[in-house]
Amino acid sequence: MSIATLPMYDWPEVAAEVDRLWARIASALCDHGFDPPTMLDRSRSLDDRWLDPDLLVGQTCGLPLVLRLESEITVIGAFDHGLVATRPGDYHSVVIVPDDDDARSIADLNGVTVAVNGTDSQSGHSVWRHELVTAGIDRSRLGPTIDTGSHRASIHAVANGRARTAAIDAISWGLAVHHDPAATRCRVAWRTDPTPALPLIITRANQPLLESMRAALTDATNTLERAMADGLFVHGFVPQLDDHYQVIADRWNAAETAGVGRLL
Repeated sequence: MSIATLPMYDWPEVAAEVDRLWARIASALCDHGFDPPTMLDRSRSLDDRWLDPDLLVGQTCGLPLVLRLESEITVIGAFDHGLVATRPGDYHSVVIVPDDDDARSIADLNGVTVAVNGTDSQSGHSVWRHELVTAGIDRSRLGPTIDTGSHRASIHAVANGRARTAAIDAISWGLAVHHDPAATRCRVAWRTDPTPALPLIITRANQPLLESMRAALTDATNTLERAMADGLFVHGFVPQLDDHYQVIADRWNAAETAGVGRLL
């Protein structure tokens, strides 16, 4: 039996909508000859789901994709999140600070505590290293780091004064603005460079079915009602190749070469 998982923006407030999105995708998959599961798998660790040989459709982050998953899975593409000034299939992070903080760039964050959602996050961890390299600032310029475990917890850390800043995936930030009062105690200081959005994936064994899978995802996302599309930030599907995500690896390696250390 195949499994499917869409874990990356599966907040409790929108879980029912994520299930409805999957129902729409599953219906399109059936139309294209697949036998998808009726329910999403939420029962195991992310790695267990991403690397399950029965994975039919999954969603991962770009950093684990390029650092450890590439040999095991194939990229189908990414959702078009409808982000302003960001092309379909890409996304960015927003760097947040407390709402009374006037920071406008990384140069204004000397010695501050940074909330990071995890070591394997492109949007919350790796993006900081790229920001430091681009600005020509050493890692030591920033202060201590706290490991929060999620973007939502990082928002709370900034809102509650445990940290002064965090880089938040733009879709997670949008969900927080809609569903979490902690977002009202923070403001966006700046937006980072765009990056390929979170990849939708299949196992290598299913690679011959790639074009049918892409057609099904295109059909499914094209039929979403406006309220669902807006609520989940899913406005379409963009086919992408594995090597489209090489920019994430290149930025990671550039930080290593520049001697910009990891934040966690």
